[in-house]
Amino acid sequence: MAHKSTFKLQFRRRREGRTNYRKRLALLSSKLPRLVVRKTNTHIIAQIVEYEPKGDKTVVHVNSSQLQSFGWKASKKNLPAAYLTGLLIGVKARKGKIEQAVLDIGNNTPIHGAFWTAVLKGALEAGLKVSSGEEALPSQERASGKHIALFAEKLGQKAGEKFSGYAKEKLDPKQIEKIFNEAKEKILREKDGGGEVNE
Repeated sequence: MAHKSTFKLQFRRRREGRTNYRKRLALLSSKLPRLVVRKTNTHIIAQIVEYEPKGDKTVVHVNSSQLQSFGWKASKKNLPAAYLTGLLIGVKARKGKIEQAVLDIGNNTPIHGAFWTAVLKGALEAGLKVSSGEEALPSQERASGKHIALFAEKLGQKAGEKFSGYAKEKLDPKQIEKIFNEAKEKILREKDGGGEVNE
């Protein structure tokens, strides 16, 4: 005797593991813009996204490659780059009159000190209100790359092999905190009315 199948086809994005609809619904119920944070093999991406019935609308977008224009020539996917990306998205959001958002890390596991916590720390310091547990955020020393400088110092002459990307840009990894602070200062100048932040 034939039986009707009870199999229910899932949404494509759920099948592909790209969207957790239960988590998405919880985020949308806040009725706040989402601070969406994602990471690729080479960059960190942060967006302010608003829900619209026809589809989500990205109102502010930052890719860590944009940090180059603020003097950041080091890695575009490490913790300091994540912080600066967060700082920049926060500044741009505030310029766009966006004061509050809810964090959306997608399918990433909420791990203490992960890259998205540095993005969040930067956004908070730019004045964007995002509910978070302060204990999850990295220390200012880690956000500024002190751990990278200490590691490079420990490696000594072998640092050139490990930090070949820095050598290509003629950067000393032991000076990363100085480079970080200079880039941070340039971004904050935009917050204080120093001109339009580059798109």
